[in-house]
Amino acid sequence: MASGLQSKVVELDKLESIVRSARSAGRTIVQCHGCFDIVHPGHIRYLEFARQQGDVLIVSLTGDLDVNKGDQRPYIPQELRAENLAALMFVDYVYINAAPTAQALLGRLQPNVYVKGREYEGSTDPGFLAEKSIVESYGGRIIFSSGEIVFSSTELIEKMPRTSQGQSHRLGRICSEGGIHLRGLETMLESFRGLHVLVVGDVVLDRYVLCDALGVASEAPMMTLAQRDELRYVGGAAIVARHIAALGGSAFLLSAGASAENHDTKTITDVLGKEGVECHLIDARPSIVEKTRFLAEDRKLFKVDRAQRIPLDSVAQRRAALIMEQHARSVDAVILCDFGYGMITASLLNRVLPTLRQNVRTLTADVSGGRANLLNFKHVDLLCPTEREVRVMLNDHDSGLSSVAWELLRRTQARHLLVTLEKRGMLVFERRSQQRDSADWSARLQSEQLPAFTDHAVDHLGCGDALLAASTLALASGATLMQSAYLGNAAAAIEASLLGNHPVEVDVLREWLRQRRELTIASSADESPIDVDQRASAIAGR
Repeated sequence: MASGLQSKVVELDKLESIVRSARSAGRTIVQCHGCFDIVHPGHIRYLEFARQQGDVLIVSLTGDLDVNKGDQRPYIPQELRAENLAALMFVDYVYINAAPTAQALLGRLQPNVYVKGREYEGSTDPGFLAEKSIVESYGGRIIFSSGEIVFSSTELIEKMPRTSQGQSHRLGRICSEGGIHLRGLETMLESFRGLHVLVVGDVVLDRYVLCDALGVASEAPMMTLAQRDELRYVGGAAIVARHIAALGGSAFLLSAGASAENHDTKTITDVLGKEGVECHLIDARPSIVEKTRFLAEDRKLFKVDRAQRIPLDSVAQRRAALIMEQHARSVDAVILCDFGYGMITASLLNRVLPTLRQNVRTLTADVSGGRANLLNFKHVDLLCPTEREVRVMLNDHDSGLSSVAWELLRRTQARHLLVTLEKRGMLVFERRSQQRDSADWSARLQSEQLPAFTDHAVDHLGCGDALLAASTLALASGATLMQSAYLGNAAAAIEASLLGNHPVEVDVLREWLRQRRELTIASSADESPIDVDQRASAIAGR
């Protein structure tokens, strides 16, 4: 280490002497604490902000033995992590803390200002509350960084292996730690057969107009298309119910529709009937919502919606509530899909959610579009929004995603959260305790990232619906959140490989799972030596 940097990395006795001298001179002491495994741009902004709050910035970092961030962490040894921090001109001193938390150090140094990231603002995490209590006990202040930490060291490190072998190893670790293995997932698929699921939400007709691009029109600078084919799919809440049936469950769809004589209504009931989905369409609107997408060479050019938000009137709402309450006594799960066109309203949810929560083992929900309100779904077991939907709903485009996720769960009191990140896969957020009277219910969330299971998506339409359906069935069958998230992610990957909105068949999903190397690794680790010998003999005998 360079001599200049060495002088900034100090032992505790010297650090306490420096603090006493600075305090005697009337200088303001600022402290930050963390792992700082990889110093990324988010850390730079965070530390710059901290330095602006006083005269002396002390950065304490967690020692190697106390870093608890999973396998092969820390990625960088403590001496080099300290050197990285010392190289920053706005960091005055660095201390390697030989303790799992900063609580004792805060008590000894007593900084005037302790800076934490914005994700801790409003947090009830016991560790943070202990730090807060210590700082405030001697008259210090806690300031939450206004500089958004947009990166995660954990995520950056996990993304560093770029080979398929490295990706497979990481997924193998996640599957092994999460109890996700092929035999268990196949058993889970078999258990779907006896599950009854009520799906409630708007039905949407998805229309694809396939065109050839002929060039630029002569009368104006616009593209000329020649229509060559047209495809129609029964989507919205209906595709969720279709997924349930295709995966082996028994689905009942409750939605708002047009009159029984309407051509589109007949199309919907015919498709659902052929696939074994029972349905009740309340006559509550003049036409079915239709979304038309124009494609040239399988690329979507633009979308035209024939849609109008028509909330259920009081009579239709009573009828819908009655149907839902009747089914609550006989179903294993209820899926609420709000596409924003009026089938699901806040007043309907306020009426039926208490009954559903009391009688139904698994409640899940999702939204689509700017007209739906994610915050209406109180006390459900699982929410499956996109990152954009969460940020728009909370009007928070700056905070870290963990902070946004915590706020969403706080306001809805939901149990679990899967946030999809498009090409980056999904983040799985889980409470530290599922007991609402526990302090860990509102503590900092546990999280894990699952990568997208497909490198090339043909069509993103319906991926969230497939995820919601498969994850719900898994939860209803008794799976853990991570097992449910994996299965949902798999169903979404299959859906992404298809053009249009198709139900994911259970046999297709089963075969897809059998091709996954990380599941083979996890299955082998899960087997006893006898199981391994038996399987080896069976393979040899083929």
